[in-house]
Amino acid sequence: MKRFLDVYCQVLSALMALLLAIMVVLVFGNVVLRYGFHSGITFSEEVSRWLFVWLTFMGAVVALHQNAHMTLGEVVSALSPKAQRICHLIALALMLWVTYLILTGSWAQTVINLDNAAPVTGWSQAWFYGVGVFFGISSGVILLMDFWDSIRNFNSPMTTPQPSSHAE
Repeated sequence: MKRFLDVYCQVLSALMALLLAIMVVLVFGNVVLRYGFHSGITFSEEVSRWLFVWLTFMGAVVALHQNAHMTLGEVVSALSPKAQRICHLIALALMLWVTYLILTGSWAQTVINLDNAAPVTGWSQAWFYGVGVFFGISSGVILLMDFWDSIRNFNSPMTTPQPSSHAE
């Protein structure tokens, strides 16, 4: 499963690069057209905003998988190994709870907005709110795997997760 998540996050990273490139083209092209030719790309602002939201949530999933999120390392390192493990499990449980809240709230908003069209593109607003569903499922799987590994290895020495340094 870890190998699957590694490949999944590599695909997300490539997709994020593509979304960022599309955003740059849309926004820069719109600026050039507006100031140089007094016209513009009508849907540029709306699509760029949606891509930015998706890009942010995809980046959060990749950062979670790579342990690149913020921690309280100095505080936790002052505790005994058993207390560190307990704090880690509590933190994972809290993150799972928040992920559940994001997932259920996003699912409700996605369903509510299925028939609501975006003002410019006319696309379903469910695509905008669906990013929370994507995030909730993706981060939930990562957190559950980490929680399971932490419980399974509860009595082994705890190693502080280090951010991955992938040269991509």
